Amino acid sequence: MTPQEKILSVARETILTEAKAIKNLEQLLDHDFANAVEAIYRSKGRVIITGIGKSAAIATKIVATLNSTGTPSIFMHAADAIHGDLGTILQNDVVICISKSGNTPEVKVLVPLIKNFGNTLISITGNPESFLGQQADFTLNSFVEKEACPNNLAPTSSTTAQLVIGDALAVCLLDLRGFSSEDFAKYHPGGSLGKKLYLRVSDIAAQNQKPVVAPTASIPEVIVEISEKMLGVTAVIENDKITGIVTDGDIRRMLQKSIDISGLQAKDIMSANPKTISNDAMAVDALDILEENQISQILAVKNGKYCGVVHLHNLIREGII
Repeated sequence: MTPQEKILSVARETILTEAKAIKNLEQLLDHDFANAVEAIYRSKGRVIITGIGKSAAIATKIVATLNSTGTPSIFMHAADAIHGDLGTILQNDVVICISKSGNTPEVKVLVPLIKNFGNTLISITGNPESFLGQQADFTLNSFVEKEACPNNLAPTSSTTAQLVIGDALAVCLLDLRGFSSEDFAKYHPGGSLGKKLYLRVSDIAAQNQKPVVAPTASIPEVIVEISEKMLGVTAVIENDKITGIVTDGDIRRMLQKSIDISGLQAKDIMSANPKTISNDAMAVDALDILEENQISQILAVKNGKYCGVVHLHNLIREGII
């Protein structure tokens, strides 16, 4: 076996081991999971997620997922909690403690303190019979047969299982809340993902110049308008209504015919009934139309009136593509 083949073999075995561990989680789900979801959903407080070591790293990711899907959450490191950070926990908060063994010293100190506060305690542990598993109000079993690590030591399969349980909690809560794509956009205003959810056609069209000619415009006038507005297109407007569109492609095809263009007008080379999209539509919807029709520009309209142009390059620049 070559070094590369060895590497690929180990990688595949790692993936298969973790995949088996995740698949087994389905069989471990019970009423405690459903009760935990309902407890979080009914809570008037936040979700405080704590852990130590690799479980702490998983806790921070679960916190991020919950926050982004409408469940306010805070990470609290288990070691810091017993050295002053317990003030993070408020009266109505639900606490989730993550620990593979459920018997680490920090967890054994922390759990009774949380119980004394009277907060609902949910555990995610690979050992339901552990101290944490027995003390928690609801125990979510994250047991794995073995780690993907060949020495069965480094947290791999176990942390993946914890992460998947956290995702399952978040998605169930999302479903209970009826969390929509519009809600998701409120929590993701930045980056390409946010723009797909909130950027509208009007936002893009407003950035561009507004090319327009009359049906009777001469070909030189059409060429100048397309060139000056730098969108490769111009709308043809008559009586405030769109009658057609002329693209730089139309100009090239006309010139290739080697005909006398001196008497031609915009109406002679335009494409009637061009594709349009509402100014209020989402920018990502404009992308769908461009891709479906294999075109580079689309005219934006509001109440039937021409508002501007959305170009494929606009969508690329905004990160929609």
